Amino acid sequence: MTLPLIDILTNEYGKDPFLILIACLLSLRAKDTTTVHVCRALFAVATTPQVLCAMDRARLEKIVFKTGFYKNKARILQEVSQALLDRFEGRVPDTFEELISIKGVGLKTANLVLGLAFDKPAICVDTHVHRISNRLGLIATKTVEQTEQTLQKKLPQRYWTVWNKLLVMWGQNICVPLSPKCSQCAIKSECKRVGVTRSR
Repeated sequence: MTLPLIDILTNEYGKDPFLILIACLLSLRAKDTTTVHVCRALFAVATTPQVLCAMDRARLEKIVFKTGFYKNKARILQEVSQALLDRFEGRVPDTFEELISIKGVGLKTANLVLGLAFDKPAICVDTHVHRISNRLGLIATKTVEQTEQTLQKKLPQRYWTVWNKLLVMWGQNICVPLSPKCSQCAIKSECKRVGVTRSR
């Protein structure tokens, strides 16, 4: 899930940690435009872990179907919700260690929840952040985990949460994966263009 999508959902539903967590889980391997519609359909009937756990699995699968991998996602949503009830009294924890201890919650999701739901410094590394940070020459990493750790050392904390939003917008419009639009880039002179063999 990208921060622009989170902005849409938080404008509509507020900064509810549970809804942000569920939206992140639904967004995995799904387009933002699809995810936002599915979130609205789901949040119309379930906004707490108690209600989500109690939902009929087939009904939940039907609601999340359009995001893809719907059987797996429906199962994970209910398992995560049950974990919140069993281990955290129904609340979404506000520490990285606790979040990633929940089966089904990965690094990207944990950091998004921390940054957006709890206003804690967190770097959400997706494909755009990983690619562009390396392309700029700011870092030289091979994995998402390495990128997160290196950016934490390179960037002041006040930029951690916004870094994803900036690079996602940039990566979707200018610094695209193949043949980036370098001729339109405002910081072309500052970019090392690591790995760029063809551009526009």
